[in-house]
Amino acid sequence: MKSIGEIDRNLAVSNVIGDASVEWHSAKETPIRIHGLYRPQSDGAFCRLPREVAAATNPGVQALCEHTAGGRARFITDSPYVAIHAEVASVGRMPHMAFTGIFGFDLYVRKNGRDVFLGSFVPPVDMQEGYESRLDLPAGGPWEITINFPLYNGVSKLLIGLKQGSLLEQPSEYRHPVPVVYYGSSITQGGCASRPGTSYQAIISRMLDCDFLNLGFSGSARGEESIADYMASLEMSAFVCDYDHNAPSVQHLAGTHERLYRKIRAKHPDLPILLISKPDILWKEDDADARRAVIRATYEKALSEGDRNVAFLDGARFFAGPMADDYTVDGSHPTDAGFMRMAQMIGEELQKRL
Repeated sequence: MKSIGEIDRNLAVSNVIGDASVEWHSAKETPIRIHGLYRPQSDGAFCRLPREVAAATNPGVQALCEHTAGGRARFITDSPYVAIHAEVASVGRMPHMAFTGIFGFDLYVRKNGRDVFLGSFVPPVDMQEGYESRLDLPAGGPWEITINFPLYNGVSKLLIGLKQGSLLEQPSEYRHPVPVVYYGSSITQGGCASRPGTSYQAIISRMLDCDFLNLGFSGSARGEESIADYMASLEMSAFVCDYDHNAPSVQHLAGTHERLYRKIRAKHPDLPILLISKPDILWKEDDADARRAVIRATYEKALSEGDRNVAFLDGARFFAGPMADDYTVDGSHPTDAGFMRMAQMIGEELQKRL
């Protein structure tokens, strides 16, 4: 039986670089800049936080800290194309998330002051240890490039291929160079965006031209002291707290939520802090209202104590309206349309405060 790529060439995936003059550059070397990852120039696989912090938090965070959600490589080039050579230690697959989101990279070109999607580096479905892919750039460069890393897989090595002799320079700074830090669940990590650039944090980054750090840990964001202390130590322009989905119970949420807020606030007296309840979509859980009340209580107590740089966003509003049932893949994890709704509402609140 013919494959879909043989039937429809528009759906065929090519992983042929096809240029003998390609020159490979490690993504860890200057002038390429890596954002959203912890000490990206260090040896070994890319990681989102110190491994000792991950190990002290819980086994899920220890495993997921090497997933590269929110990682970006940025640079300027006049090469007619950009290629990648990506290697992995293992390959994860999920039936309800596109492989381009799990292990794809996508590329944006800055044009007229905004980043515009050019294409995805599409991995083959039978990928085992990594892959190579190439995207041609439009005429009229040099171009400022952003390559978004995979959301639900690790990357042990990334090389960026340019035509030999091409310009390679460091990118411009973000308008807001101090990152927004996001902490939360699988939705925060990016499940189930079709590609990395459609996670809500990446959309907000393009909307506001701001750097960010994604500390979403699928099924594993529980507000432990170890991760709270680490996040409080970070330099950030805002903190978005969205771990309601992963708190094992209302009691657990009540025992950790205000404590986490206070740890962040103690180290950052003037930092914008957004407290978010989980998106309450088609099927309401019995304890959804009680969970929302815990988060609102943290917010209202902060207000009563004079905190004027804290906000509460009711997740029930994210997917509200007549099309609410079309904003998720499975009743929980957003489609790209769902992530756009989240980005618009969270981004609007951040824009007031950055």
